[in-house]
Order: sequence, then structure tokens, then C-alpha cells
Amino acid sequence: MGTYTVRRLLQMIPVFIGVTFLIYWMVFSLPGDPTAGKCGERPCSEAYIAAFNEKYNLNEPLPVQYGLYMANVVQGDFGENQYGVSVSEELVERFQVTGQLGLMALGIEAVIGIAAGVLAGLRKGGFMDNLVLISTLLVISLPVFVTGSVLQLYLGVQWGLFPVTVSGEVSFYSLLLPAFVLASTSLAYLARLMRTNLADNVKSDYVRTARAKGLPERRVIGIHTLRNSMIPIITFLGYDLGALMGGAIITEGIFNIQGVGGYIFRGINDRDGVVVVGAVTALVLIYLAANLIVDLLYGLLDPRISLD
Repeated sequence: MGTYTVRRLLQMIPVFIGVTFLIYWMVFSLPGDPTAGKCGERPCSEAYIAAFNEKYNLNEPLPVQYGLYMANVVQGDFGENQYGVSVSEELVERFQVTGQLGLMALGIEAVIGIAAGVLAGLRKGGFMDNLVLISTLLVISLPVFVTGSVLQLYLGVQWGLFPVTVSGEVSFYSLLLPAFVLASTSLAYLARLMRTNLADNVKSDYVRTARAKGLPERRVIGIHTLRNSMIPIITFLGYDLGALMGGAIITEGIFNIQGVGGYIFRGINDRDGVVVVGAVTALVLIYLAANLIVDLLYGLLDPRISLD
């Protein structure tokens, strides 16, 4: 396990460098003035542009720019936004909100998606199976902003069950509806994936052997079948954690949540490359860490898988 962990950490280094370099290049090297919009409606003065280029080393070759930027990043310095506020400090504050939202969405996705998939997989071709397939197809077909707007209208405005927007102090209850909206599409895919895996594993030879030994049906399904079916589910959940946090831009916009998604969106609108690169770099780190945890969980779910 230790050797595998070290090997995976070493493999993550070139991936992190490659992805962050691509992000940095896309933001700072594409055509356009990186100082556009930073001085209001008027063009920035030559002194401001020179100071900006000097501060972020934009006069240097691209590899040098990136290297100097990453040297600051490893020390926890993601630069300053156009208002002179530390990006690191804002990311810490906003990640607390987006982290709660992403973890709640992942929990909702896991509980409802796995439960629906199990019910459909055990009764393949039955009423519950058809209900899950039709409902998940409907959810997948709807864009997130449509699902969010409809639930916000009925559950928030007309029925008053949930807050319409997240303002003031963020609480578990205020994030519950946004988390469900964020998880909705992934939940539908997860339910279908669980249904397919479980239905296939129920017909496997090891399940027939377990039943032939006289094991209770609850043990056959709950221990043998479900455990093997969870391997691709864990993979999906691990990969989806980073996707949920990075894809929260639309959900945070609908419910006025001051998280990382809204921060990136504002940075794009303001052409604030320091904000965009810093926030996306932090999301890349979370995504890589989630993938590492998923890989380490494989050995716990199936002892036949040798990590080393």
C-alpha cells in the first residue's frame, strides 16, 4: 500500500504541472489585454500596465512566468485580484461554502442514487426498474439551470419549504435544495450505473455458489453482490467530487451562493486571470486528491485487487 501511494503521488506531479500550465497559458497567453476592465471604463495608464506586467512577470517567456507563479503557489500565495485582495484568503473563505455544498451533493447523490439503483437492479423489468429508468432519463435530459429554476419556483417561492437564495449565514438547511440540484444529474447517472452493475452481478457464478451453500438472501445481496457492485460506484463518486465542486457555477448562480463557482464566474467576467488561474488550480488539487483516495479504496472493497 505504501509503495503504491508513493507511486501514485509521483504520477500526480506531471499531471498537475501539465494541467495547470495549460490553464495558465489559456488565461495569460491568449490574445487580448490582461489589464482590460481593471481601470473601469477608461484604458489603464501605461504606468499601471507596466506595474501589472512586472508584478506577474508577463514580460518574461511563458515557461518562466509559469515557474515563478507556481513557486508562489507552493507557498500558498495565489496572488491578488484586481481589487488588491489576496486570492488565497478569498479561496479559503469560499471553499468552505463550496466544500459544504459539494459534500452534501455527493452524499445526496450516493444515498439516493445507490438506493434507487439497488431497487431497480433487484427487480429488473419490474415497476420500480421502469420508474427509475424513466425518472433518471427525465433528470438527465433537463439542464441543471432548468431543474434548479423549477425547484426554486415551487419548493422555494410557492410552497416556502426552502430558502429561495442563500444569504447571510450559510446553514445545512439553506444548502439542502442547492445541493440536491447540483447532485441531480450525477444522481441519475449513478442510479443507472448501480442498476446495471447489480443486475449483472446477481447472475454471476459466485452468487449462485453462495446461494447453493444456503446463505441467506440478505447476506448474498448485501455482502457479496453489493460489495462487488460498489467498485465502479466508488470510482464514479471519486471522480464526480471534483466535477461537482467545479461545476457548481450554475447552481451557485441560481441560489446566489458566494462560493468558488461564483468566484470563477466573476473572475472570467472581470477578465481577472489571477483569480481564474488560482481558483482552478485549487480545484485541480482537490480532483487529484479525490482520485488518489478512490484508487486506495479499491483494495478495501475487493481484496483480490493488489495495489502494490
